[in-house]
Amino acid sequence: MIPAAQLSRFTSALPFWLSLALLPLAWMGAVFGGWWVFALPLATWYLFSVLDAILGLNLKNADPQTDESHLTFYRAVTIIWVPLQAITLYGVLYYATRAPHLNGWELAGLFVGIGVMSGTIGINYSHELMHQKDKRERWLGDILLAMVLYSHFRSEHLRVHHLYVGTPRDPVTARYNEGFHRFYPRVLRQCWASAFGAERSMLARKNLPWTDRSNPFWRYWALQVGFFVLAFILGGWSGVGLFVLQAGIAIWQLELVNYIEHYGLTRKHLGDGKYEHVQPRHSWNAAQKASNWLLINLQRHSDHHYKPDRRFPVLQTYGTDDAPQLPYGYPLMTMLAMIPPLWRRVMNPRVRQWRQMYYPEISDWQAYNRSENPMPR
Repeated sequence: MIPAAQLSRFTSALPFWLSLALLPLAWMGAVFGGWWVFALPLATWYLFSVLDAILGLNLKNADPQTDESHLTFYRAVTIIWVPLQAITLYGVLYYATRAPHLNGWELAGLFVGIGVMSGTIGINYSHELMHQKDKRERWLGDILLAMVLYSHFRSEHLRVHHLYVGTPRDPVTARYNEGFHRFYPRVLRQCWASAFGAERSMLARKNLPWTDRSNPFWRYWALQVGFFVLAFILGGWSGVGLFVLQAGIAIWQLELVNYIEHYGLTRKHLGDGKYEHVQPRHSWNAAQKASNWLLINLQRHSDHHYKPDRRFPVLQTYGTDDAPQLPYGYPLMTMLAMIPPLWRRVMNPRVRQWRQMYYPEISDWQAYNRSENPMPR
């Protein structure tokens, strides 16, 4: 157990600040062009996968009762990231649309890389911020999501995913044997409708129409339009195209992670639309040290579902007897997910083993595989 006094040191928090090292790579890609435009995805996907292999696992837990006053340096990185990402995204957009040395392919490669960064880091930090009680932090989370045109993720994640994970009501619980290339268009269709429906239902319970000003979708739309217009002001229609490209890559990156986190892990249907409670067994976890630095402990996913507002430095890691473990960290697993036959070869035996370990009494899994069980009550 890591005591609060040790956890509060800047040196303890410093590894989680590694994400800031990605920002100069975006500028180097813009200034130098050529192969430098691929620096961001290479660092995010490949470098951290190599570091995971070298550095191994981190199985230590911080004291979960640590007071927030000891977590200042951890909170700071998620807050500082918001203006730094905005400056980098729009600064590079302004520069790149005026740079004669960058051809079309270099521009596209550059903003694919920025999308990998804004998806891997930006959306992940927004996820941390949206779960907090401080309204200012939740607003910063909204700003990060608006920069990738995916603001409804907040409503879908808080109002749907955390309540209904592992059931047919949750669009982002990937089904067993469902390849990412089928999962991705499905969640793009279902998540927006799911998020909007959740907010509309909440307003209806208060006898309010969906058009009421308290509907967060008004804020989502206003922020997204604002960032869209800013891209046009700084870069014209080329700037808009590059902005939309990075947003699309960021969304794709987010949904890759969503696909991994709960693939094939379903809650037991108890009959009459009732399901067992969410347990640590219903999330895939990874204890790889470097990728947990990059993703601020997102891979300690079971504990996040147990305590959604628990800040990332005090999230707990679980052993193999309590929660299923991925063979590699998320960066490498996202690459596997893009190759469905390879993904199934790695993950399907693990899902079958998980089913036998926790639910030996279930012999017919077809309704779970096809998401045909009744909607939860």
